[in-house]
Amino acid sequence: MSLKVDIRHRLGAFSVEAAFTAQKGVTALFGRSGSGKTSLINIIAGLMRPESGSLSFNGDVLFDGASHSFVPAHRRRFGYVFQEARLFPHLSVRRNLVYGRWFAPRGQGGADFDRIVDLLGVGALLDRAPAHLSGGEKQRIAIGRALLSNPRLLLMDEPMAALDEERKAEILPYLERLRDEADIPIVYVSHSVAEVARLATKVIILENGRVSASGDAATILSQPSSTISRREAGAVIDGIVGETDTEHQITVIRAGQAEIRVPHLNAPNGKAVRLQIAARDVMLATSRPEGLSALNILTATIIEIGQPAQGMVDVRLDCGGVTIVSRITLLSRDMLQLHAGKPVYAIIKSVALDL
Repeated sequence: MSLKVDIRHRLGAFSVEAAFTAQKGVTALFGRSGSGKTSLINIIAGLMRPESGSLSFNGDVLFDGASHSFVPAHRRRFGYVFQEARLFPHLSVRRNLVYGRWFAPRGQGGADFDRIVDLLGVGALLDRAPAHLSGGEKQRIAIGRALLSNPRLLLMDEPMAALDEERKAEILPYLERLRDEADIPIVYVSHSVAEVARLATKVIILENGRVSASGDAATILSQPSSTISRREAGAVIDGIVGETDTEHQITVIRAGQAEIRVPHLNAPNGKAVRLQIAARDVMLATSRPEGLSALNILTATIIEIGQPAQGMVDVRLDCGGVTIVSRITLLSRDMLQLHAGKPVYAIIKSVALDL
């Protein structure tokens, strides 16, 4: 399944020109406010008709400027989850969910209700009214309603923008499960590096209506740019949950040959998880340090040292088959006599990896 976008559209003095593809998994449209993310997702949804270009899904032409063809939103079979849940206040959760089935193709009956309820963990909420739900619960119902329309593609426009940090932490595991278990592509709009690092398979960076970079999440989020600050950039690592030290509330994450300890993670052994390790949270040493509170001291080899910027450099490290980035000062680089190929130790505080 593949969405192909190559469109151009002007909105007053602002214009959007974007070309990219989105396949199974989560493709994040990432950028600052005003970069054109919502305009672009509305064009994909069919809520806006672009001036020129083309748009197709699985070979079905949805828009073609040359032939003046345009498939309206209600015929595209795309689910859309907005920033606000937009539930019907007079309907129960169950009836809000079932409403999505009205938009499923005739004869298909929509997705399996029980499966969606289980996927989003909303079984205990079915008889409630929307007024008695938290913000995170409302968004899960909105997602379920979209999925029950049996969409070919799911569009999500900053679905956590209106939630506080506690509600975001509540809904993120369900979005991860949706990414891993839903058999459809997801286009996810966000301006949060933390959200994109947790969820995205592919990242499209938008700046002033243009695609400035695109690629896999690990590559894009490790590189500082005008959109990703040096403070936010770092490594994105896929790992597997290992054993938990219940006495000290520490869980081991295995990634490649590396073992990374994080504060207690409420997840079963073998579960796939993703870590974001900010480059600013990684220290380097040329000999194994002792007497530190940091639990993660990883043997590493320097892959490359980046170009200096503002008195700092990014050092890319191979830690047992996993790439981690460390940001240090130029003075530290020279004092430690660092160079590509040199063995070092990467030091990461466990509390910096709080999931």
